[in-house]
Amino acid sequence: MENKIGRMIGIGIMVAIGFVVFITLGGFVVRELWNWLLPDLFGWAQITFTQALGLLVLCRILFGGFGMRGPGRHREGRPGRHLTPEEKEHLRHSAEPASSES
Repeated sequence: MENKIGRMIGIGIMVAIGFVVFITLGGFVVRELWNWLLPDLFGWAQITFTQALGLLVLCRILFGGFGMRGPGRHREGRPGRHLTPEEKEHLRHSAEPASSES
């Protein structure tokens, strides 16, 4: 039992370290891309690492929503979800290849 708890703690620490590394790399990439492109293209000021992190968070809020979509929302776009059984059967038969009778 103690070995299992130790393993879970080790996995938790590794996940936390991975998360910090991922966020740090994201901040550096955003900062470098911003400072490489936007000052020359549009005359905007260069940004710092913390401003790049803030920009990542802002983009995630505006465009990503932090992944909190609620239960079942990821299935809405699946084809055939709102079809009746008769409609599904009709589609199934219409999609079958035609038999070649020569």
